Parts: sequence; C-alpha cells; structure tokens
Amino acid sequence: MFENASRTEISSLGEFGLIQHLTKNFMLKNNTLKGVGDDAAVITPTEGHKTVVSTDLLVEGVHFDLSYFPMKHLGYKAVVVNLSDIYAMNATPKQITVSLAMSSRFSLEAVEELYTGIQLACEHYQVDLIGGDTSSSKQGLMISVTAIGEAKEEALAYRSGAKENELLVVSGDLGGAYCGYQLLEREKRVYLDNPSVQPDLVGFDYIIERQLKPEARKDIIEILKNLNIQPTSMMDVSDGLASECFHLAKASGVGITLYEEKIPIDPSTYNFARELDLDPTLCALSGGEDYELLFTIKQEDFSKLEHHADFSIIGFVNEATAGMHMISKSGNKHPLQAQGWTAF
Repeated sequence: MFENASRTEISSLGEFGLIQHLTKNFMLKNNTLKGVGDDAAVITPTEGHKTVVSTDLLVEGVHFDLSYFPMKHLGYKAVVVNLSDIYAMNATPKQITVSLAMSSRFSLEAVEELYTGIQLACEHYQVDLIGGDTSSSKQGLMISVTAIGEAKEEALAYRSGAKENELLVVSGDLGGAYCGYQLLEREKRVYLDNPSVQPDLVGFDYIIERQLKPEARKDIIEILKNLNIQPTSMMDVSDGLASECFHLAKASGVGITLYEEKIPIDPSTYNFARELDLDPTLCALSGGEDYELLFTIKQEDFSKLEHHADFSIIGFVNEATAGMHMISKSGNKHPLQAQGWTAF
C-alpha cells in the first residue's frame, strides 16, 4: 500500500533532512519559544499553571494494522490518544513530540502521509509539534508521542478524588470503536480469502470513524467549565468502561455501581454488535479506544448536566466494601468484570 509512481527512499534525506522535510510546515501557536531544530525545545510556563505530561507508544501489529489503517489516519490518531490523556486531567494540551522507528519498507511518501495526519491533529487541537526523534527499525513501524499540557492547580482532576455517594458520568457513547475494529477485521479476513471481493463498509461510517479517526473530547473540558462543574475525579475511556471504573475505584479507594440501561450506546454500534451476535453492553464495557471522558461529580451538580446531550449519568460511587457491581436492565445485580485491553 506504500508503493508510489515515484518512491523516495528515506535514506536519501538522512535523519536531519527527514525531520526538516516533515516538520517544515508546522507552525507554533502556544507558549513555545523554540520548537523543532535545536537540541531541545524551550517552553515558557504559563503563570499560575501546572504542567501535565503524558506519553503513549503505538506499535504496528499490536496497536494498529496497516492493511486497513491509512497512514494519515494513523498520524492523526497517534496524536489524539495522547491529547485525550491531557484532557482527562481537566487540562489543556499545548505541545507534542513525535518519535518514529520504521523499517526500510516505508518510503518518504508514506511517512509524509503520516505527518499530514499529525499536522491535521495539531491544527485541530491547536498544539505545537516541538520535537522528537527518528530511527530505523528491523521491522514494522513504532510511533511514540508525548503530549504536554497545562492547567490551574485547582482545576486538575485526578483518578483519586472520587468520594462515596458521588455520581459517575461519561461523555458521548461507548463501544463504537470496538465494533469498528471488528468490522475492519471481518472485511480483512474476507479479502485474504478472496482478494477480488470488495470490502462491505456501506452504512458503517460511524463505527469505522470511531476506530480510524477518534477525537479527543476537548469540548467537554470547556462545557464543564461553563457549567461551573469541577470533576472530583476523571480519566479517559481507552481500555473499556469496566476497566476504567476499576482504575478509578482503586485510585480513590471506593466502590462503584453501574446501571446497564444508562450506558450510552449509539444505534450504529448496537445494530452492528447484534449483527455479529455480540452483546452491545459488553462492547461498551470491554471494547476500549472510545476516548470519552469518565468522571465523578458531587450530587449538588446533578441538575447542571442531567439533561445535557453530551453526558450520561451511569452510576454512583459506593464505599469500598460494597465492591464493583452493575445493575442489569432486568434489575439484577452482577459483579462488574474488567476484560479490557491489556498491554502484555
């Protein structure tokens, strides 16, 4: 998929020539004094703010499959998954660094596509690319992105702040990215069995986009600020709702009760899950890669967002001894199981 009418070998540019070529069109927008081109970047801290930093590593064959993942989309997603971690701290991302390791099978044109996606993400989220590194690899592609953000100390939201009797809230809807992944994997298997068969993707735009071009919820941070709501704890939903509930509960020393009927699932997600004989609720609980924000609020803030279209109140915080449970649609209480993404 990387072949071009004129393929340019990366080795023809060298490391510094490659970096200069890929980053020449990136503009600085934030409190960055020096970006790409020196031994290190220089950032001016905003007075009264704390710095927030997060790093993610994406590895070919583990986190993405280039048989159906366009390089432009991959570059965009690599940035988004890191920015989501900054927003999950109730902070605003300002800068990123990008490091690549790639084998000789990748042409300059392929890496240009990757950086086109990176640049689109930088422009959409108003962040600066300020550095990184490139290296050869024996096989495949690896992308490491570090995101740097900031927030006032009193605005920061940690996983450890949830208290008993508070409400559990999630933005958007869940399970779509997992169903998009299942669809792409299904069509890949069909193609491998019969390369003459065209992928059947009509009508599945939403779940495909949730997988190939997710968005970090920068809007949620502004909405909460405008509603005068300070989350008591917060994290993003990258490994599945159930897994994130366990992380939040452990960090805060509490228990959590979810209501199945309150978990937001888009009709496209629900219908495709049923088509594959999957439980839509399980897709939401264990699928991952939705990059929505999961947070807790005080009960007195309930009226501020109970009818807001961007939020679903899906449960409440218990004492730790009450454990982790989900109330099913039929009203039965079940132990909550976390079967989300594991790194090893």
